[in-house]
Amino acid sequence: MSNSNQINGLKAAAAFSLSEDIISVDAFGSGHINDTYRVTTKNTHGKSFLLQRINHYIFQNVDGLMLNIKHVTDHLKTKIAHLPPEVQESRVLTIIPTKSNDLYHLDDDGNYWRMFILIDDTKSYDVVETTVQASEGGKAFGQFQLQLADLDASQIVEVLPNFHNIQFRLDNLNRAIAADAHNRVKEVSDILDFISSREDRMKTILNLAAQGELPLRITHNDTKFNNVLLDQNDQAQCVIDLDTVMPGYVAYDFGDAIRTIINPVEEDEKDLSKIVLNIPLYAAYAEGYLNEAKEFLTDVEVHSLLEGVFLLPYMQGVRFLTDYLEGDHYFKTKYNDHNLVRTKTQFKLVEEMERQEEELKSAISSVLQD
Repeated sequence: MSNSNQINGLKAAAAFSLSEDIISVDAFGSGHINDTYRVTTKNTHGKSFLLQRINHYIFQNVDGLMLNIKHVTDHLKTKIAHLPPEVQESRVLTIIPTKSNDLYHLDDDGNYWRMFILIDDTKSYDVVETTVQASEGGKAFGQFQLQLADLDASQIVEVLPNFHNIQFRLDNLNRAIAADAHNRVKEVSDILDFISSREDRMKTILNLAAQGELPLRITHNDTKFNNVLLDQNDQAQCVIDLDTVMPGYVAYDFGDAIRTIINPVEEDEKDLSKIVLNIPLYAAYAEGYLNEAKEFLTDVEVHSLLEGVFLLPYMQGVRFLTDYLEGDHYFKTKYNDHNLVRTKTQFKLVEEMERQEEELKSAISSVLQD
């Protein structure tokens, strides 16, 4: 971390209500959107804190964002109120208020900062390695949706309107194509054909919702597997990264989780031949998820899960490609065509799913028949 970032982090951390002096502020994690730091204090109990500079270019309604997180975490804690406070802190994110009792700190440079208790002795995985991990991830997100099923959705602000609306994403892509601001469209004609040929199916969930057949739930909307913390025995501990918690459809959460579980390589793998489906991990996640969530899901929601499996990598590919055509201003990139590599990875995943659709379908059915 550069000296300027460290100084900014130290200044921001000092604005929060911590009972002990700060020892250090160090870069932490590998998220695409927000800048994250670990804050170490002289706390005799060994507790550390997570400081984040919120990307307010993306999350422009910081008030709504932080109120959403407070409503959700407060509600989740009512579900585990019988547990000791230290256990609750390991199962649900805990917001640390500022010294003026606000949910975030706005610094002199216009940066927005927030702080949570850091859940230590946990780990997360960018790539799932075992069926136990996959099952526990499914359990975590299924339980997350279940516990929020009775939270009044009117309390939750849509901080990113149309976040999983595929028509919105395709419209954005079409505008990027028309503008071709960086002269990149000529490179991707085959990818654009791929997208166009699958548009109708990818609107299935949107159409079911428009027909009133899918209930609107409070969903996480960014269920990458690394947004679940596991303990040292790979048992589910906590769902994190709550920025995108909004009203949505359960198939979106299911599909996005599968997108990162079923693929054995990183989302920016250049060798597309390495992208093969890990059906055992998929089946384990589906089992973990449905064992928690099936008690509140409708039949149509259950049937929509498979459509989510196809939609989310397709939509993520559309988003990566749009950002590439627009000059890479949304997702953090490490090299010139990073977003294009990510795009190709997502669409190769869709192709593999299409080839093994019957196996994907039967894995869900078998859980429901048990």
